[in-house]
Amino acid sequence: MFAASSEPRTFTGVVTCSMCGADHSAMTMGSAPECVQGCVRGHGAQYALYDGRNVYQLSDQKLPAPFAGKKVRVTGVLYEKTQIPRVDRIEAQP
Repeated sequence: MFAASSEPRTFTGVVTCSMCGADHSAMTMGSAPECVQGCVRGHGAQYALYDGRNVYQLSDQKLPAPFAGKKVRVTGVLYEKTQIPRVDRIEAQP
């Protein structure tokens, strides 16, 4: 596996997909949650986290599913070479 930084980090943002990132309008698949789920299920996209500047593909592709299109806090270490956060914990944010 890829080397990860030893210190857990917290990433805050919106669960999106690797295909759309911050903008779901091009896909015309409905709301952000519907678009994220549709892109992951039907178009081969991966769950990702958009923090307002960066889109991070997430290591775990099951835990983010219920949070599609929602603001979350992800805790885990960042794989340095790939810049993919390992998802140790994910929780909804207001």
